[in-house]
Amino acid sequence: SPADEVSLFVHTHYLKKHISPNQQVLEIGAGAGRFTQILASLNAQILVADISNVQLELNKKFAAEYDFNQAVKDWQQVDICDLSQFKSNSFDSIVAYGGPFSYVLDKRDVALSECIRVLKPNGLLLLSVMSLWGSAHGFLDGVLSLPPETNQKITTTGDITPATFPERRNNFMHMFRSKELIDWLKQAGFEILDKSASNCISLTWNEKLKQVRDNAEKWNELLRMELEASADEGCLNMGTHIIAVARKGSHP
Repeated sequence: SPADEVSLFVHTHYLKKHISPNQQVLEIGAGAGRFTQILASLNAQILVADISNVQLELNKKFAAEYDFNQAVKDWQQVDICDLSQFKSNSFDSIVAYGGPFSYVLDKRDVALSECIRVLKPNGLLLLSVMSLWGSAHGFLDGVLSLPPETNQKITTTGDITPATFPERRNNFMHMFRSKELIDWLKQAGFEILDKSASNCISLTWNEKLKQVRDNAEKWNELLRMELEASADEGCLNMGTHIIAVARKGSHP
């Protein structure tokens, strides 16, 4: 959808800014390969990892179909909370887009520690997590359809779990506030290089956004505005995801 294209554009901007040719990149939670293809176009050397073997097979399929398989060193089934199959200080960068740190819930500290371990000194972690207020912004009808007591538990904790939403059967997650995310990364010793929402201005335009997409001049101007606005401190919580680029310290 056009809304997905906006988010893809913003996420891609930070890959292009920070990923250099021949970097050894671990893409964790890679899914079907939307960002794998972009990393390949940047001449990165990619190890594709996902907890789902189904997603890995899709990634392989699309890599062959769209001719980016030469950039992939391997495809491995991996849990972000257990990277023990990789040596310490192995990767120049880790890309964890799409919410892996949200979906591990209360194991996110374990997942982050594992990423720190396998990153080289001064290595980069590029991640995006589910946004609490951005989700409310984008899906307000659904949010307000919940009983107020359920919604208040979710907004207080950021958690969609059986404890906060008993009627939900799957797709449990933790949704972050931007300050929470940045403080968490800093406490782990990271230096924050960039932070952004994934989208903000056009998030709720839905069908009207298709009309903008059909006009190249308007579309390019929207993307320019989205990129600047999404990085503004006041807009960090207004997209479906929060993006951060963080650098590990210089010591192993």
